[in-house]
Amino acid sequence: MFDLNLSLDRDTLPKGTQMTRNNLFYNQCKQSKVLCLSLITSLSLFGCGSDDDTNSGYIQVYNLSSNSPGIYLTVDKEDDDDFDEKIHSPITYTKVSSRLSYDADTYDIELSWQSEYNNVYNLEMIYENQLKVVSDEVEFVVMTGDVKSPEVLIYKIPVRDDDELADDSDDEVFNLRVLNMHADYDGVDIYYSESDETFNEAKLLSQTNYSQMSDNQKIAQDDYIFYLTLAGSSDVLYTSQDIAFPYASEYTMVIRANIGVGSSPFAIDRVSTSSIVEYSDTNAEASYRVYNGIIKHDLLPDYQQTFDFHLDGIDDSPEISVLDFGKFSQINMVNSGDYSMSLVTSAAQTPLISNHLLALKENTDKTVFFYLLEEAVDEDNDGDIDEDGDGYIDQIEITINSLVTENSQSENIYSHQMKVVNLIDQDEIIDDFTYIKVYFVRSDEIIETAEQSLTAIFASPSTVELVNNTYKVFTIGKLDSSEIILSSTELILDEDSRDQFIILEKDIGSATGYKMTFANQTTD
Repeated sequence: MFDLNLSLDRDTLPKGTQMTRNNLFYNQCKQSKVLCLSLITSLSLFGCGSDDDTNSGYIQVYNLSSNSPGIYLTVDKEDDDDFDEKIHSPITYTKVSSRLSYDADTYDIELSWQSEYNNVYNLEMIYENQLKVVSDEVEFVVMTGDVKSPEVLIYKIPVRDDDELADDSDDEVFNLRVLNMHADYDGVDIYYSESDETFNEAKLLSQTNYSQMSDNQKIAQDDYIFYLTLAGSSDVLYTSQDIAFPYASEYTMVIRANIGVGSSPFAIDRVSTSSIVEYSDTNAEASYRVYNGIIKHDLLPDYQQTFDFHLDGIDDSPEISVLDFGKFSQINMVNSGDYSMSLVTSAAQTPLISNHLLALKENTDKTVFFYLLEEAVDEDNDGDIDEDGDGYIDQIEITINSLVTENSQSENIYSHQMKVVNLIDQDEIIDDFTYIKVYFVRSDEIIETAEQSLTAIFASPSTVELVNNTYKVFTIGKLDSSEIILSSTELILDEDSRDQFIILEKDIGSATGYKMTFANQTTD
């Protein structure tokens, strides 16, 4: 599979564009998508795929620092005026770059993250060293630990020659290494079995200590299940799904910490020459919580702004009891799988909805938002909802709907995801908003000049990534020719902040009739 890894050379930039180690043009050009696309197209062949030059090697970067943002690799040659410093596109947590081709030589490399101040984007270096690129060898650079003082490990992986590639294809084998990057488990055994077998039939693939990469093994192409135990133990702590290996390719199976909600301490990344696939424990649990966004309505006389929540049918024991309007439930852990959701009013036990789907993949954490939709009825489909001409809508109907969204599990300390959930119906009967937008305004901006904003589509979450700063947050509704401030507040983001929901709702108790609520996407 072809993976583009963008790099920028100073000489390729438009005249007048500044490019230094502390100034990254790549993100500055985000306001000029045409220019960025042109650069990506012109540079797309650099650092990807194989190289016919036998005097070349490769660099590949793998980010295992859980609290890091995207990490940039800078490659330079000191005292070489003919070499153009290259800055490669960022690698986020549990992602890997493609193999970047370089002539065999010694280079100065830096790992950095991008900060921003007053619309100036700087690269903040966290690691620098010399790296010797060897012909027909991959320098596999792994960054792990706290991003403020990371541990950087470099592994040397030989590149297969044409004869070995042909032999692997003829023999129908693939190549596999194992790397243990779980710092809390110094001794781990990894086993594998065919897809129709169990751990009882599994074979030991490797015994590995922390930061140890095993020797390469050639294994018959097939579908396999992988198992993890502590060194010398037969107690399985992790079981993968069936993983297909149909080609004569090469992979590194990386054992790492699980940051999901499942009880297994492990996850596995299958790293190839240009991409990565994460595999959670197939037996891992999932979690969910529920938000009551259902407003009181005359057509729901039994609903007094509380409901009971049931999974897989209504019985005497709801999973969530008496959830008040505007509140989140506790977090509930369940086995992964597909469930049906039902709601009843807490007092009268009147059904509100039934059989709404909740799909919970292993190791995931989700939030379910319930909300009310009010619509005018046009019985004869003529587009007229005031048939008698008295100035009032003849008839309305309501439905209660569910919105399921996956919660971010990012631990990034330098920027945070804001997920806006708009429960204000933009086609509601009273206020027919053309749009609703949310603006994130810094101290040197006004709404008109704010760099960060998004359109909040009804019942369809939108996200934006914000770097640490102080923001004034405005919710603006467009009504006819007027822009109306529906709500506003101050938001402070720092290293202790979490990724958050921003929930937009009606609120008859507020001065504007609307409110904006902030809540962490995860609560651990």
